[in-house]
Amino acid sequence: MEFKHVSVLLNEVIESLDIKEDGIYVDCTLGGAGHSKEILKKLSNKGRLIGIDQDTNALKAAKERLKEYSNVTYVHDNFYNIDNILKELNINKVDGILMDLGVSSYQLDTTERGFSYMRDASLDMRMNTENEFSAYDIINSYSETDIFRIIKEYGEERFAKKIARFIVERRTEKPIETTLELVDIIKSAIPAKFQRKGHPAKKTFQAIRIEVNKELEILNQAVEDSVESLNIGGRLTIITFHSLEDRIIKVKYKKLENPCTCPKEFPICICGKKPIVKVLTRKPIEPTEEEKELNSRSKSAKLRVLEKI
Repeated sequence: MEFKHVSVLLNEVIESLDIKEDGIYVDCTLGGAGHSKEILKKLSNKGRLIGIDQDTNALKAAKERLKEYSNVTYVHDNFYNIDNILKELNINKVDGILMDLGVSSYQLDTTERGFSYMRDASLDMRMNTENEFSAYDIINSYSETDIFRIIKEYGEERFAKKIARFIVERRTEKPIETTLELVDIIKSAIPAKFQRKGHPAKKTFQAIRIEVNKELEILNQAVEDSVESLNIGGRLTIITFHSLEDRIIKVKYKKLENPCTCPKEFPICICGKKPIVKVLTRKPIEPTEEEKELNSRSKSAKLRVLEKI
């Protein structure tokens, strides 16, 4: 299957990075390379792009799409390791970093990857297929309490308790092996009147995917490491697709911009912690109505940008 991914907020991302033609830029989630191609168009031969992805299929597709460019370095890794990645490449500082935290259209549409609740496949959901731990392990070995916690916290699902109970009850008969088996269990746990708005399995699948890939656990550290890697005036641009990610990014940006830990009643700061960034998006940038119409997966996207000072 061809690796297809419609780049969300493409123009807004390129504008937000304020690209210098001889700068070094990092696309932490290379995917189909849509954003990267536009970055490369603005770079001279002295400029450089580092493209990171943990999905080998994404890297293969990106190399094909960007084959006319010689100033790209491809890295098979998780962007959470950005600190080590740049050290290994002997890069001290960069001018811009992009993180697109969404699942690619390719991953959703490739049935056997198990991300979709619309098609039957093995319970997988691994973004890095070299990892052994998958959705199957969560559904068949986690305790009822842990399954409840994941679905409640990461999916913000009101029926998390009942879904967790039904999963554990069903697996006593036989292991739960496929996506549609899981969808069937979720549907049986959610009252019919609550199934009319959106797909009933959407929140649970999101929660399991986040747990499989540890998406939220190290996001704070990844933002810190990224800011540390920026030159003064460098930009960090992050696209989120659900409220949990967006909340983490919003709070982290705020803390980096105002790190002072002094009590509010203190007339002057004595902790000595100075702002290291300026947040450029008081409110997140969202797709235009036209983009939402053309690409339904962009509807929940939010873009937040900061600049190192």
